Amino acid sequence: MLEASTGSGLLENWKCLLACTLVSMSPFQYGIDFGAIGGLQAMPGFLEVFGHKDPTSPIGYNISPGRQQLISSLMTLGAFISSSSAGFAATWLGRRQCLWLASILCCASNIIMMATTNLSGIYAGRFFIGLANGWYMTFAQLYIQESAPARYRGLMISVFQSWTSIGTLIGTVVDNSTHAILGKTSYLIPLGIIYIIPVLMSIGLFFIPESPRWLVLVEKHEQAKDSLLWMRPNAAAVDDELNEIQAAILAEKEAASSASFIDILKNPIDRRRTLLAVAAVSIQAASGAMFMIAYGTYFFEMAKVGNAFQNTCILTAVGVAVIILNSCVISKIGRRRVFLMIGMFICGVSQFIVAAVYHVSPGTVSTGKVIVAMSVIYICGYNGMVATYAWLAGGEIPSQRLRSYTFGLAAAVGFAGAWLATFTAPYFINPDALNWGPEYGWIWGPSCMITIVWIYLFLPEIKNRTLEEVDEMFEARLPARKFRQYVCVGRHVSDEKVIAESDDVEEKVWKNEKAVAEATVHIE
Repeated sequence: MLEASTGSGLLENWKCLLACTLVSMSPFQYGIDFGAIGGLQAMPGFLEVFGHKDPTSPIGYNISPGRQQLISSLMTLGAFISSSSAGFAATWLGRRQCLWLASILCCASNIIMMATTNLSGIYAGRFFIGLANGWYMTFAQLYIQESAPARYRGLMISVFQSWTSIGTLIGTVVDNSTHAILGKTSYLIPLGIIYIIPVLMSIGLFFIPESPRWLVLVEKHEQAKDSLLWMRPNAAAVDDELNEIQAAILAEKEAASSASFIDILKNPIDRRRTLLAVAAVSIQAASGAMFMIAYGTYFFEMAKVGNAFQNTCILTAVGVAVIILNSCVISKIGRRRVFLMIGMFICGVSQFIVAAVYHVSPGTVSTGKVIVAMSVIYICGYNGMVATYAWLAGGEIPSQRLRSYTFGLAAAVGFAGAWLATFTAPYFINPDALNWGPEYGWIWGPSCMITIVWIYLFLPEIKNRTLEEVDEMFEARLPARKFRQYVCVGRHVSDEKVIAESDDVEEKVWKNEKAVAEATVHIE
């Protein structure tokens, strides 16, 4: 497929990439939330209000595993529910409208968390901000996948992922700066910065167009053309790109007349794409990353590994640097399968080493150094290879007709996996429960290795393919190993339909010619 941006560089596509960059900021506050909330659970000011005194704890306070579970996991549960509803919402609302609603809900839920001193209020705020985050993460990626040129789609998803880490870093740094402050102010300041991105994005969304593919899907063709003309530097090629988008969607509608949630599993091709998308996004949860992200500061504190806040800041900063480095190479290299397998191998081996070292020599200085070193290596593998490519692969695979339903389900299952990890982690790491600490790696190391086998056997390589080319390859029922070398021919409309339409035209012309002849004879 020839896109209207073919042959153009970054500067020529600046408007489209700027729009995608604005939308990609959605996970910034999601990262701030994780960085801040994870740190709050090791902050005396927060634990005074929502925890309990504990003379055996290094910081004098602790929080029960049950409360810890709910505070961390209710956000993920909310994200699961809202992502599951993405397909239904997309029936009536565009990507921009859903992002606006997410911004409103995010601000409202944060007001609840800042105003309450009651656990019920914290739980409610965490759940509602999860609803906002689910829509943020789902619709932002749908917008990017559907709007960015194929050659820059990987770059923009990498930028998307970088905002999560940047947000986590800022949240952690702010926590580190305020954790010694006595009273509620210590945790109100970190919560306050959650407002920044929803406000900025709500303003910026007024100045960018809607996703052109969504507009074609809901049969708003003129608006879709205007959207492409705004996004693409080569106006002369816009009609060709628009025609191919329309042809691809028409071909999908030929195969199935409806587009509902149940359709993602009815058709064998759609079912395959759904299962692949769900599994691809779930790679993040399978890596055990939620353990490090949600409980990083608490984990370092209880393991007595140096200064927990500073270690977490260093760890997150390394993650940001690795994602930025990945952004520089993803458009030219960017092999999804290779990067995912290497990344998961690094994650798995790192967690095996951490668990083994802590099992042999728990609580020693040398063990602490090994934990910090392996955590840095782990975050390099996860941020540099797993996080970006898991979302990217999961977003590229769904069919265009069912993209909102399929990717919404994939994101929801991904959030469910993350929820399961954050919900069960306290039982393993908390001193009041099993007290495994770093030996929690025995759970996630094997998970990483099993995932590598699945990627090798089933995940197709679709680097630099347009979404219409991805449709064609799945329609051809190619095995995963043949995707990379397949040459697309651009046939999206069935021969039967073309022949039928040609026959209709010939029949009408013949009838018209006959009528004219009869009329001429009658006149004569």
